[in-house]
Amino acid sequence: MTQAVQPVSRPAWYALKRGGWRDYVTLLHPPYTAWHLSYVVIGGCLAPAVAWERLGAVVAAFALAVGVGAHALDELNGRPLRTKIPDRVLVALAGVSIVGACAIGLVGALTFEAWLALLIPFGLFLVLAYNLELAGGRFHSDVWFGLAWGGFPVLNGYAAVAGDIRGVTVLAAGFAVLLSLAQRALSNHVRYVRRRVIAVRGELELADASKEPLDARRLTAPAETGLRFLSLATVVLAATLVAFRI
Repeated sequence: MTQAVQPVSRPAWYALKRGGWRDYVTLLHPPYTAWHLSYVVIGGCLAPAVAWERLGAVVAAFALAVGVGAHALDELNGRPLRTKIPDRVLVALAGVSIVGACAIGLVGALTFEAWLALLIPFGLFLVLAYNLELAGGRFHSDVWFGLAWGGFPVLNGYAAVAGDIRGVTVLAAGFAVLLSLAQRALSNHVRYVRRRVIAVRGELELADASKEPLDARRLTAPAETGLRFLSLATVVLAATLVAFRI
């Protein structure tokens, strides 16, 4: 006879206990934000000469736009993290952070390369269309996730530092898109179990006739372990490139 097992209660493996300041930490999706900011650093470090002040500025812009703005909009749209942050606070966080990111981009365009200003409306579109699921969610897909949070950060990191886009940038962006798609494949499964499954029943029957209980943690642990290692590996790769270029 199998037994129903209550699944894991947190909406994400990195989510803290609900309430107070912990909700704001959870809202930032710390490991994923670090992962996708690493793409910006990787792109910038591929430039022929690294201008650290410009690289720092574009990382700050993405930290605001993605780490705060995009995640605040995402939480506003359905409360996937189940935080208690008021709607008005989420709107304010999104508005201030996204405007701040656009301002940093505009200053960079005015002081370095004017064409970089073209990237601002495209980035703004990605943040709004993806996280608010505009056009019936047409832009809230795995492919758009890879393009928006993988390829686009790499291109921006390189362009902000080098002032142009070359073939190596496109190759690196392709790497980021593919890695982001791998992230998405793992996280889709984890989110489904954590946020939609309310009970698990079953067992695994092994070749030696023994049996092991099947529960929600058994369903999520391998994917979450993979996500942890992938996020750490990407951060370490970015840090390695920084150390190499210093």
